[in-house]
Amino acid sequence: MTWMLVALGGALGSLARHGLGLVLAGAAPLGTLAANVLGCALIGYLHAKVGTEAGRALLMTGVCGGFTTWSAFGLETARMASDGRLGAAAGYAAGTLVLGLGAVALGWQLAR
Repeated sequence: MTWMLVALGGALGSLARHGLGLVLAGAAPLGTLAANVLGCALIGYLHAKVGTEAGRALLMTGVCGGFTTWSAFGLETARMASDGRLGAAAGYAAGTLVLGLGAVALGWQLAR
């Protein structure tokens, strides 16, 4: 049963991520950054609020796992670096890390 909740949540998260990417399409990978920051805030909030295994499977593992895009982040950062845009790659990596961790903390605090 748990695997179905993870799969359903993953599908919903992936669809939301795709839609966000369409809305924020452009030269910079803003869709990926936004998905990672929003996903981090959401998982921080859910960590504090969702107490059941089923809820965590659906929302945290499924939705947040399908929505956040660390693999795309890695590829985009590597592409910037290989294109010689080392400053942009470093700034993007640092910004994603700082904003993501800050968003987790914010989400967690909002839930308390």
